Amino acid sequence: MRPLLALLLLASSACAQQPAQPADSSRIEPDGTAIVTRVVPVPKSVSPEAQKSLARVISDAPVQQSLEERRASTDKWQNGAGEAFRKLYPVSVTSSTIAGVPVRVITPNPIPTARQDRVLINLHGGGFNSDSGSLTESIPIAYLTQTKVVAVLYRLAPEHLFPAAVDDVISIYKELLKTYKPTDIGIYGTSAGAILTAQVTVKLKQLNLPMPAATGIFSGMGDFSMQGDSIALFALNGFAGHLDVPTQIPALEHAYAPPGLDPKDPALSPLYANLSGFPPTLFITSTRDLLLSGTTILHRAYLRAGVNAGLVVFEALPHAFWNNPDLPETQEAHQLMASFFDHHLGAH
Repeated sequence: MRPLLALLLLASSACAQQPAQPADSSRIEPDGTAIVTRVVPVPKSVSPEAQKSLARVISDAPVQQSLEERRASTDKWQNGAGEAFRKLYPVSVTSSTIAGVPVRVITPNPIPTARQDRVLINLHGGGFNSDSGSLTESIPIAYLTQTKVVAVLYRLAPEHLFPAAVDDVISIYKELLKTYKPTDIGIYGTSAGAILTAQVTVKLKQLNLPMPAATGIFSGMGDFSMQGDSIALFALNGFAGHLDVPTQIPALEHAYAPPGLDPKDPALSPLYANLSGFPPTLFITSTRDLLLSGTTILHRAYLRAGVNAGLVVFEALPHAFWNNPDLPETQEAHQLMASFFDHHLGAH
């Protein structure tokens, strides 16, 4: 066979074997349901580390995992990621109890004299049934703010349904009020902890307790009665991984709220509460966050109530990306969180 002809045949064969490039498509059902296909390149607007993370291949197959297995794997990951953050942000981590509730106390060494009268309360993520943040959410913030952080190991569902976790946080807050002024206390959380942060703030108002100086709602939501748009688009890792077809009732309602409780109960769903008088609040999310909708909807509700509420939306990254110590965007997010609390704690 002539060399040129062989080369042409080889090239033709290679082209024939390549899969067809998928095309954007959309179909809108009579009820408005959208059935879509989208081709979304990895954006160059994020760091090279984030681009590499977004390019990871994750199976779309559902993960079969018992609650015990989930907790074991989450604890293992949390301890490993926690150690990675401690290398970046050297702090002391000890176990204790406050008001009978177990906590982790994360302390920078030493705490400057001017910041010894401040404390931050962290409410970790983990779907209310595991701990995916008591270290990773607390270590960077304690170090950057040079402030003690109390990470609450609140009671978990499904053994302890709402309002058990809220009650645990309220008990700790009351105890800390014996030592700290409310203007020197901040409360924040990610994911389930972000939801819990808003719920706790509602409860503080209902109990006529003094509000903290500031709160942080990092990838959360405030409505258990309906799904947000983003939860139908993104899995835990954004576009990658298994994604269930959305239902009318949020999955968390079944696993966190007791049967028979109105999902629009303001104590459960802060979107329906009177939010006026709430402290300054920072909301953070990202454009591939499954709780992007929930975070922005609740942020707008805070604004309607006249709350000093800021919103930062990161590009392309998935849910709670700031738990990944390898991303420059993680450092940026932690700096934003720390600066926010530095600005508001101790302000009179």
